[in-house]
Amino acid sequence: MRLLIDAHLDISWNAIHYDRDQLLPLDEMRAREAHMTGKGRGLCTVSLPEMRKARIGVCLATILCRAFPTWHPEGAMHLGPAGDRKRGEIILREDLDYCNQAVAYSQGQGQLAYYKLLEEQGHMAMIKTVDDLNRIWAQWEGDEPDAPLGYILSMEGCDPIVEPAQAERWFEQGLRTACLAHYGTSAYGMGTGGDGPITAAGRELLKEFQRLGMIVDLVHTADLALDQTMDAFSGPVFVSHGNSRTLVPHDRQISDDQVKRIAERGGVLGAVCDAWMILPNYDWDNPDRARPTLETLADHIDHMCQLVGSTQHVGIGSDLDGGFGTEQTPTDLNSINDLHKLEGILAARGYSAADIDGIFFGNWMRFFRESLPKA
Repeated sequence: MRLLIDAHLDISWNAIHYDRDQLLPLDEMRAREAHMTGKGRGLCTVSLPEMRKARIGVCLATILCRAFPTWHPEGAMHLGPAGDRKRGEIILREDLDYCNQAVAYSQGQGQLAYYKLLEEQGHMAMIKTVDDLNRIWAQWEGDEPDAPLGYILSMEGCDPIVEPAQAERWFEQGLRTACLAHYGTSAYGMGTGGDGPITAAGRELLKEFQRLGMIVDLVHTADLALDQTMDAFSGPVFVSHGNSRTLVPHDRQISDDQVKRIAERGGVLGAVCDAWMILPNYDWDNPDRARPTLETLADHIDHMCQLVGSTQHVGIGSDLDGGFGTEQTPTDLNSINDLHKLEGILAARGYSAADIDGIFFGNWMRFFRESLPKA
């Protein structure tokens, strides 16, 4: 079984807000939630033992919390119509939203503390440098039974960074990638759900990122804000988890032009497993709605590869624990381990073993070897 890098998992957020013991086997985690009625309960797809089974030697592990609603004159008027928000995308969420950035910072520090504890217990290891990445990857390539799960600390929306100058503190604590906003308007720019710019504070934050050597994730970034970010920031950029807007129209998705621009900058885009982002016209209100398969997800991978004329800029960023379970995954995906079914699907489409290696791990390895601090 191939090694795999997953560029987006909300491990700590799930532990804290869903009260999930990430050290449990997946079946036991599901059994503990069998009596619960909330969305995705008893249908979870990710735990550390399941990741180990799937040979996910490295992932991007997130900090996820928002200070919302925070209405900024530079961005608030650009929110899309109400229809863009009917799925609960830009509303207060008790599991995500806090009254201000100071509280969001504290929640983010709590999520970081969980990762640090897992490190102390030997389950995970933070990757801050290329040397760290190479050392952990070598352990997995050598099938060392006690190899820790390597993680690159990522921030999904920068609200926990209270002011641009605080980015240095986060960097010292290990943060290596971040996107400016999540859903709606953040202190730093417009995210999913409308269109709008980066703010003055966002420009200052990008200057700090440039100085520090932070890597910018363009996921969730509104079109105008994405253009401005790419113009203002000359460091490495990528998309941790996003599918093709051509195949499934929505501003959360990545347009063909954006795919090309990111590839031209050397970036990689991670294919994501959320059903509505895979299948066009996903019918949220129909309990018998059609759902995609992993073949449908492969359509997005194939589209992006064909678009740039290469397999070197596409990877996997599953988001499989991103607030949903198997009720909202491809029908043939029961756990994160089933990502390996993509191997046969891609091979049947003519992808070579080297191409599939690249999509599963090689492209992310190249990108982060080029983008992380050397030592």
